[in-house]
Amino acid sequence: MMKFYSRLVNKQSNSINLSPPSLLALGFLSFIILGSILLKLPFSHHGDISWLDAIFTATSAVTITGLSVVNIGEAYTTLGQFIIMLLIQCGGLGFMTFAILAALSLSTKIGLKQQVMAQETIGQTSLANATFTIKGVLLYSLFFEGIGTIILTIAWMPTYEFKQALFYAAFYSVSAFNNGGFSLFPNSLMSFSGQYMVTLTISMLYIIGGIGFVVLMDIKRCHSWKKLSANSKLILSTIAGINLFAFIAIWSIEANNPLTLAPMSVGDQALNAWFHATVPRSSGFNSIEVSNMSDPATLVTMLLMFIGGGSLSTAGGIKVGTFIIMVLSVITFLRRSDELRVFKHSIPATTTYKALAVVSITSMLIFIGFFSLLILEPNKSFLDLMFEAVSAACTVGLSRGITAELQPMSLIILMLLMFTGRLGPLTLAYLIATPKKSRLSHPKTEIQIG
Repeated sequence: MMKFYSRLVNKQSNSINLSPPSLLALGFLSFIILGSILLKLPFSHHGDISWLDAIFTATSAVTITGLSVVNIGEAYTTLGQFIIMLLIQCGGLGFMTFAILAALSLSTKIGLKQQVMAQETIGQTSLANATFTIKGVLLYSLFFEGIGTIILTIAWMPTYEFKQALFYAAFYSVSAFNNGGFSLFPNSLMSFSGQYMVTLTISMLYIIGGIGFVVLMDIKRCHSWKKLSANSKLILSTIAGINLFAFIAIWSIEANNPLTLAPMSVGDQALNAWFHATVPRSSGFNSIEVSNMSDPATLVTMLLMFIGGGSLSTAGGIKVGTFIIMVLSVITFLRRSDELRVFKHSIPATTTYKALAVVSITSMLIFIGFFSLLILEPNKSFLDLMFEAVSAACTVGLSRGITAELQPMSLIILMLLMFTGRLGPLTLAYLIATPKKSRLSHPKTEIQIG
């Protein structure tokens, strides 16, 4: 693998030759190919696993989605499950992070082009912060996954032998923190819907992983709400508001549903309502049967999947920052204000344009994928296919139970959605069309809107 990294570095100029979007796409594709080959080997699985099954699993793992056409716990050996865990880890931290760290380790001095690549990758405005942030990504990931492994091992030791409990704990910690959603149990976490220690630990892991590493580092540095950056304040307050809204909505909608929350005690209802209010943000676990949820709760879940988590996080979707900027832009327009302000800071118009581009491209990808699934799967439910398309494009991994029933071409559509969703709509746009600045100035005109 280091030979592959070394090719990305020009020994004479000590600079990375590929553009960030190209390197990112190539990196994810390389991990998918490598993972598919490893999962197809005899020591990785039980019985017969087709190439499509292996490729789909590897794609889902690298894109940290969680959709699967086979039962991971039964179809793959312990070694195969370990390979899946590594693919989730690599996909969650991002291949670009590994590529930059490898390039830095091969170069005695970081060049300007490498710094610019790091800056574009992690969304930092300061070149000096790029390397520091990338190192922080690795340290924070290992720290929280380690804490999760310890807690879950303790929780599962009464049920399983120590080695088995430790492996389960490590797998679920990596899967949860990276918002992978892969489960080794056939019914995901439904068997643990009443075990508070397991459910809350996993929910906190994917929530923390979905906040964003820049925000986490800002919290560690400031130790005070007043000292936090405007970005951190906006992300944290928006996530808290969305989680609270989703918790109340899902609990109130599903409380009387005999197939989901109704048979549970009030405490268990609150626990599972919280779990399913936060899990759609990008993690594909479920503690109740998703296909049994009512249509209103399913619609709320799809909205949450579309929004996703924070930027530079393991979550998918359009990202919380994108969502709140779009909302505030609408409010600013309705108030006839000439400036979008957040926590006494002005937001440039280019940020609004970027948010609009992300929402538009993601919506287009979902529409194309959903439309294709409708043509390929005429016997499947309209709602089930829409849910599957949103889940794949936003790299969530929740399903209403139809993934394994889809025909090969439909699975290819889902893989494309997962891949493009993980790359990010803006990265995909930059890959397709490199922006060019025109030297010409054109006369302005008015276009009727609304």
